[in-house]
Amino acid sequence: MTARKIRILVVDDSAIVRKLLTEALSAEADMEVVGTAPDPFVARDKILALSPDVLTLDIEMPRMDGVTFLKRLMHFRPMPVIVISSLGTSSSQASIEALAAGAVDVLAKPGGPQSVGELGQHLAAKVRAAAAARVQRPLAPASPVAPVASAYPASSLIAIGASTGGTEAIHQVLMGMPANGPGIVIAQHIPPVFSRVFAERLNAACPMRVREACDGDAVEPGLALVAPGNFHLLVRRAANGYRVEVKDGPLVCYQRPAVDVLFRSVAQAAGAHAVGAILTGMGSDGAQGLLAMQQAGARTIAQDEATCVVFGMPREAIKLGGVHRVLPLGAISAALLSEARR
Repeated sequence: MTARKIRILVVDDSAIVRKLLTEALSAEADMEVVGTAPDPFVARDKILALSPDVLTLDIEMPRMDGVTFLKRLMHFRPMPVIVISSLGTSSSQASIEALAAGAVDVLAKPGGPQSVGELGQHLAAKVRAAAAARVQRPLAPASPVAPVASAYPASSLIAIGASTGGTEAIHQVLMGMPANGPGIVIAQHIPPVFSRVFAERLNAACPMRVREACDGDAVEPGLALVAPGNFHLLVRRAANGYRVEVKDGPLVCYQRPAVDVLFRSVAQAAGAHAVGAILTGMGSDGAQGLLAMQQAGARTIAQDEATCVVFGMPREAIKLGGVHRVLPLGAISAALLSEARR
Protein backbone atom coordinates (compact mmCIF):
# COMPACT_ATOMS: atom_id res chain seq x y z
CA MET A 1 0.00 0.00 0.00
CA THR A 2 1.45 3.36 -1.05
CA ALA A 3 1.85 5.86 1.78
CA ARG A 4 -0.21 9.03 1.52
CA LYS A 5 1.77 11.99 0.27
CA ILE A 6 2.12 15.24 2.21
CA ARG A 7 -0.24 17.77 0.61
CA ILE A 8 1.20 21.29 0.35
CA LEU A 9 -0.27 24.66 -0.56
CA VAL A 10 2.27 27.31 -1.64
CA VAL A 11 1.28 30.93 -0.91
CA ASP A 12 3.48 33.66 -2.40
CA ASP A 13 2.82 36.76 -4.47
CA SER A 14 5.76 36.00 -6.79
CA ALA A 15 4.96 33.63 -9.66
CA ILE A 16 8.68 32.81 -9.94
CA VAL A 17 8.94 31.82 -6.27
CA ARG A 18 5.72 29.78 -6.50
CA LYS A 19 7.24 27.91 -9.45
CA LEU A 20 10.59 27.33 -7.69
CA LEU A 21 8.95 26.04 -4.53
CA THR A 22 6.55 23.85 -6.46
CA GLU A 23 9.37 22.28 -8.47
CA ALA A 24 11.51 21.68 -5.37
CA LEU A 25 8.69 20.04 -3.44
CA SER A 26 7.28 18.05 -6.36
CA ALA A 27 10.68 16.39 -6.77
CA GLU A 28 10.15 14.63 -3.42
CA ALA A 29 8.48 11.23 -3.66
CA ASP A 30 6.46 11.73 -0.49
CA MET A 31 5.10 15.20 -1.32
CA GLU A 32 2.66 16.84 -3.71
CA VAL A 33 1.84 20.49 -4.22
CA VAL A 34 -1.94 20.52 -4.41
CA GLY A 35 -2.18 24.21 -5.22
CA THR A 36 -0.66 27.67 -5.16
CA ALA A 37 -2.04 31.09 -4.22
CA PRO A 38 -0.79 34.63 -4.88
CA ASP A 39 -2.38 36.17 -1.77
CA PRO A 40 -4.18 35.23 1.46
CA PHE A 41 -7.68 35.63 0.01
CA VAL A 42 -7.05 33.03 -2.69
CA ALA A 43 -5.23 30.93 -0.11
CA ARG A 44 -8.26 30.96 2.20
CA ASP A 45 -10.49 29.52 -0.51
CA LYS A 46 -7.93 26.90 -1.53
CA ILE A 47 -7.40 25.77 2.07
CA LEU A 48 -11.12 25.11 2.33
CA ALA A 49 -11.26 23.37 -1.05
CA LEU A 50 -8.02 21.35 -0.94
CA SER A 51 -7.40 20.64 2.79
CA PRO A 52 -3.58 20.80 2.57
CA ASP A 53 -1.42 19.28 5.30
CA VAL A 54 1.19 22.06 5.22
CA LEU A 55 1.19 25.68 4.09
CA THR A 56 4.23 27.63 2.93
CA LEU A 57 3.58 31.32 3.48
CA ASP A 58 5.16 34.52 2.23
CA ILE A 59 5.22 37.57 4.52
CA GLU A 60 4.99 40.51 2.13
CA MET A 61 1.88 40.10 -0.04
CA PRO A 62 -0.82 42.34 -1.53
CA ARG A 63 -4.24 42.84 0.11
CA MET A 64 -3.14 41.22 3.40
CA ASP A 65 0.30 40.57 4.89
CA GLY A 66 1.32 37.05 5.87
CA VAL A 67 1.44 37.67 9.64
CA THR A 68 -2.12 39.03 9.75
CA PHE A 69 -3.33 36.08 7.68
CA LEU A 70 -1.43 33.61 9.88
CA LYS A 71 -3.00 34.98 13.07
CA ARG A 72 -6.47 34.58 11.59
CA LEU A 73 -5.64 31.12 10.27
CA MET A 74 -4.32 29.91 13.64
CA HIS A 75 -7.50 31.19 15.32
CA PHE A 76 -10.01 29.59 12.96
CA ARG A 77 -8.14 26.64 11.41
CA PRO A 78 -4.78 25.84 13.07
CA MET A 79 -2.43 24.00 10.71
CA PRO A 80 1.33 23.62 10.12
CA VAL A 81 2.77 26.71 8.44
CA ILE A 82 6.33 27.32 7.21
CA VAL A 83 7.15 30.98 6.63
CA ILE A 84 9.36 31.63 3.60
CA SER A 85 10.59 35.18 3.78
CA SER A 86 13.20 37.51 2.32
CA LEU A 87 16.26 38.38 4.41
CA GLY A 88 15.47 42.08 4.77
CA THR A 89 15.32 43.37 8.34
CA SER A 90 11.59 44.21 8.27
CA SER A 91 10.73 40.83 6.72
CA SER A 92 12.92 39.02 9.24
CA GLN A 93 11.22 40.84 12.12
CA ALA A 94 7.81 39.91 10.70
CA SER A 95 8.96 36.30 10.31
CA ILE A 96 9.93 36.09 13.99
CA GLU A 97 6.53 37.58 14.83
CA ALA A 98 4.97 34.84 12.66
CA LEU A 99 6.77 32.17 14.69
CA ALA A 100 5.32 33.73 17.83
CA ALA A 101 1.89 33.62 16.16
CA GLY A 102 2.09 29.87 15.55
CA ALA A 103 4.21 29.17 12.46
CA VAL A 104 6.36 26.08 13.01
CA ASP A 105 9.44 27.18 11.07
CA VAL A 106 11.02 29.84 8.88
CA LEU A 107 13.17 29.70 5.73
CA ALA A 108 14.93 32.36 3.69
CA LYS A 109 13.33 33.00 0.31
CA PRO A 110 15.47 31.93 -2.69
CA GLY A 111 17.25 34.89 -4.25
CA GLY A 112 19.30 33.26 -7.00
CA PRO A 113 20.50 29.92 -8.38
CA GLN A 114 22.77 29.20 -5.39
CA SER A 115 20.09 29.97 -2.81
CA VAL A 116 17.57 27.87 -4.75
CA GLY A 117 19.91 24.90 -4.36
CA GLU A 118 20.37 25.60 -0.65
CA LEU A 119 16.61 25.92 -0.23
CA GLY A 120 16.10 22.50 -1.80
CA GLN A 121 18.40 20.97 0.83
CA HIS A 122 16.29 22.22 3.72
CA LEU A 123 12.74 22.74 2.48
CA ALA A 124 11.74 19.09 2.20
CA ALA A 125 13.02 18.29 5.69
CA LYS A 126 11.15 21.24 7.15
CA VAL A 127 7.94 20.24 5.37
CA ARG A 128 8.22 16.71 6.79
CA ALA A 129 8.77 18.15 10.26
CA ALA A 130 5.81 20.51 9.83
CA ALA A 131 3.56 17.66 8.68
CA ALA A 132 4.45 15.77 11.88
CA ALA A 133 4.12 18.83 14.10
CA ARG A 134 1.67 19.19 16.97
CA VAL A 135 0.21 22.56 16.07
CA GLN A 136 -0.78 24.54 19.13
CA ARG A 137 -2.28 27.97 19.51
CA PRO A 138 0.33 30.49 20.67
CA LEU A 139 1.22 30.25 24.35
CA ALA A 140 0.17 33.05 26.68
CA PRO A 141 3.18 35.25 27.40
CA ALA A 142 4.97 34.16 30.56
CA SER A 143 5.63 36.72 33.29
CA PRO A 144 9.27 37.76 33.67
CA VAL A 145 11.05 36.37 36.72
CA ALA A 146 12.58 38.79 39.20
CA PRO A 147 16.26 38.46 40.19
CA VAL A 148 16.83 35.92 42.96
CA ALA A 149 18.87 36.62 46.05
CA SER A 150 20.87 33.39 45.98
CA ALA A 151 23.89 33.56 43.74
CA TYR A 152 24.84 30.85 41.28
CA PRO A 153 28.34 29.37 41.15
CA ALA A 154 30.50 31.48 38.85
CA SER A 155 31.44 28.34 36.91
CA SER A 156 27.83 27.28 36.20
CA LEU A 157 26.71 27.27 32.58
CA ILE A 158 23.43 26.40 30.85
CA ALA A 159 23.33 25.09 27.26
CA ILE A 160 20.07 24.89 25.28
CA GLY A 161 19.42 23.31 21.87
CA ALA A 162 16.26 23.33 19.74
CA SER A 163 14.88 23.19 16.22
CA THR A 164 11.29 23.09 14.92
CA GLY A 165 9.10 25.01 17.35
CA GLY A 166 12.17 26.03 19.31
CA THR A 167 11.99 29.80 18.99
CA GLU A 168 8.89 29.98 21.17
CA ALA A 169 10.09 27.19 23.49
CA ILE A 170 13.34 29.10 24.10
CA HIS A 171 11.34 32.28 24.66
CA GLN A 172 9.32 30.53 27.35
CA VAL A 173 12.44 29.13 29.03
CA LEU A 174 14.24 32.48 29.07
CA MET A 175 11.18 34.25 30.45
CA GLY A 176 11.61 31.98 33.47
CA MET A 177 15.24 33.01 33.99
CA PRO A 178 16.11 35.84 36.40
CA ALA A 179 18.21 38.77 35.27
CA ASN A 180 21.13 37.49 37.35
CA GLY A 181 20.84 33.85 36.25
CA PRO A 182 23.74 31.70 35.01
CA GLY A 183 25.27 32.38 31.61
CA ILE A 184 23.40 30.61 28.79
CA VAL A 185 24.48 29.46 25.31
CA ILE A 186 21.83 28.56 22.71
CA ALA A 187 21.86 26.69 19.41
CA GLN A 188 18.59 27.07 17.51
CA HIS A 189 18.28 25.90 13.90
CA ILE A 190 17.53 29.20 12.17
CA PRO A 191 18.80 31.01 9.04
CA PRO A 192 21.22 33.96 9.09
CA VAL A 193 19.69 37.40 9.84
CA PHE A 194 16.69 35.69 11.45
CA SER A 195 18.96 34.61 14.33
CA ARG A 196 19.93 38.22 15.07
CA VAL A 197 16.30 39.38 15.00
CA PHE A 198 15.33 36.41 17.19
CA ALA A 199 17.97 37.39 19.76
CA GLU A 200 16.83 41.02 19.68
CA ARG A 201 13.23 39.95 20.32
CA LEU A 202 14.29 37.84 23.28
CA ASN A 203 16.41 40.68 24.63
CA ALA A 204 13.41 43.04 24.53
CA ALA A 205 11.11 40.58 26.33
CA CYS A 206 13.22 38.59 28.79
CA PRO A 207 14.81 39.56 32.13
CA MET A 208 18.26 38.40 30.96
CA ARG A 209 20.29 40.20 28.35
CA VAL A 210 20.21 38.27 25.06
CA ARG A 211 22.28 38.83 21.94
CA GLU A 212 23.60 37.02 18.91
CA ALA A 213 27.01 35.60 19.78
CA CYS A 214 30.23 37.05 18.36
CA ASP A 215 33.51 35.17 18.28
CA GLY A 216 35.34 35.67 21.59
CA ASP A 217 32.32 36.78 23.64
CA ALA A 218 32.55 35.96 27.35
CA VAL A 219 29.82 33.79 28.85
CA GLU A 220 28.59 35.90 31.76
CA PRO A 221 25.87 35.70 34.43
CA GLY A 222 22.72 37.40 33.21
CA LEU A 223 23.62 36.93 29.53
CA ALA A 224 22.30 34.49 26.92
CA LEU A 225 24.23 34.08 23.65
CA VAL A 226 22.43 32.79 20.54
CA ALA A 227 24.37 31.01 17.78
CA PRO A 228 24.39 33.04 14.54
CA GLY A 229 22.58 31.37 11.65
CA ASN A 230 24.90 29.31 9.41
CA PHE A 231 27.71 29.23 12.02
CA HIS A 232 28.59 26.74 14.72
CA LEU A 233 28.80 27.97 18.32
CA LEU A 234 31.33 26.42 20.72
CA VAL A 235 32.31 27.11 24.32
CA ARG A 236 35.97 27.20 25.36
CA ARG A 237 37.62 27.39 28.79
CA ALA A 238 39.24 30.76 29.47
CA ALA A 239 41.43 32.07 32.28
CA ASN A 240 38.48 33.72 34.01
CA GLY A 241 35.55 31.52 32.91
CA TYR A 242 34.24 30.67 29.44
CA ARG A 243 34.34 32.27 26.03
CA VAL A 244 32.53 31.30 22.84
CA GLU A 245 33.93 30.51 19.44
CA VAL A 246 31.85 31.23 16.34
CA LYS A 247 33.12 29.27 13.37
CA ASP A 248 32.30 27.89 9.97
CA GLY A 249 32.59 24.19 9.30
CA PRO A 250 30.74 21.26 7.77
CA LEU A 251 27.09 20.64 8.52
CA VAL A 252 26.55 18.30 11.47
CA CYS A 253 23.28 16.34 11.43
CA TYR A 254 22.52 18.47 8.33
CA GLN A 255 22.68 21.60 10.49
CA ARG A 256 24.82 24.68 11.08
CA PRO A 257 24.58 25.74 13.87
CA ALA A 258 24.41 22.21 15.23
CA VAL A 259 23.30 21.46 18.77
CA ASP A 260 25.73 18.51 18.91
CA VAL A 261 28.68 20.83 18.24
CA LEU A 262 27.65 23.18 21.04
CA PHE A 263 26.87 20.42 23.55
CA ARG A 264 30.15 18.56 22.91
CA SER A 265 32.13 21.74 23.45
CA VAL A 266 30.24 22.44 26.69
CA ALA A 267 31.01 18.90 27.90
CA GLN A 268 34.72 19.52 27.35
CA ALA A 269 34.83 23.08 28.70
CA ALA A 270 32.46 22.92 31.68
CA GLY A 271 31.92 19.25 32.52
CA ALA A 272 29.90 18.86 35.74
CA HIS A 273 29.47 22.65 36.04
CA ALA A 274 27.07 22.63 33.07
CA VAL A 275 23.37 21.91 32.68
CA GLY A 276 21.94 20.99 29.27
CA ALA A 277 18.40 21.12 27.87
CA ILE A 278 17.20 19.73 24.56
CA LEU A 279 13.90 21.15 23.37
CA THR A 280 11.42 20.54 20.56
CA GLY A 281 12.81 19.72 17.12
CA MET A 282 12.95 17.28 14.20
CA GLY A 283 15.78 14.79 13.80
CA SER A 284 18.55 13.66 16.11
CA ASP A 285 20.80 16.72 16.45
CA GLY A 286 21.85 17.19 20.06
CA ALA A 287 21.38 13.60 21.24
CA GLN A 288 25.06 12.63 21.04
CA GLY A 289 26.16 15.98 22.46
CA LEU A 290 23.77 15.75 25.41
CA LEU A 291 25.07 12.25 26.15
CA ALA A 292 28.63 13.65 26.10
CA MET A 293 27.54 16.31 28.60
CA GLN A 294 25.99 13.69 30.86
CA GLN A 295 29.11 11.52 30.69
CA ALA A 296 31.18 14.58 31.64
CA GLY A 297 29.10 15.02 34.80
CA ALA A 298 26.56 17.59 33.62
CA ARG A 299 22.87 17.33 34.47
CA THR A 300 20.60 17.00 31.43
CA ILE A 301 16.94 17.75 30.70
CA ALA A 302 14.63 16.98 27.76
CA GLN A 303 11.29 18.57 26.93
CA ASP A 304 8.43 16.08 27.15
CA GLU A 305 6.39 14.90 24.18
CA ALA A 306 3.14 16.54 25.24
CA THR A 307 4.58 20.07 25.07
CA CYS A 308 6.85 19.62 22.02
CA VAL A 309 5.84 20.83 18.57
CA VAL A 310 8.01 17.96 17.27
CA PHE A 311 9.35 15.36 19.72
CA GLY A 312 12.19 14.11 17.48
CA MET A 313 15.29 15.61 19.10
CA PRO A 314 14.24 15.01 22.72
CA ARG A 315 13.10 11.47 21.87
CA GLU A 316 16.46 10.59 20.31
CA ALA A 317 18.33 11.98 23.32
CA ILE A 318 16.13 9.97 25.70
CA LYS A 319 16.59 6.78 23.62
CA LEU A 320 20.35 7.25 23.73
CA GLY A 321 20.30 7.46 27.53
CA GLY A 322 21.67 10.98 27.79
CA VAL A 323 18.75 12.53 29.72
CA HIS A 324 18.36 12.71 33.50
CA ARG A 325 14.93 14.38 33.57
CA VAL A 326 12.03 14.67 31.10
CA LEU A 327 9.87 17.70 31.87
CA PRO A 328 7.05 19.79 30.38
CA LEU A 329 8.17 23.08 28.89
CA GLY A 330 6.71 25.10 31.75
CA ALA A 331 8.91 23.31 34.31
CA ILE A 332 12.23 23.54 32.49
CA SER A 333 13.35 27.02 33.61
CA ALA A 334 13.02 26.17 37.29
CA ALA A 335 14.75 22.82 36.78
CA LEU A 336 17.68 24.43 34.98
CA LEU A 337 18.12 26.96 37.79
CA SER A 338 17.85 24.26 40.45
CA GLU A 339 20.50 22.14 38.74
CA ALA A 340 22.76 25.18 38.22
CA ARG A 341 22.73 25.87 41.97
CA ARG A 342 24.21 22.45 42.80
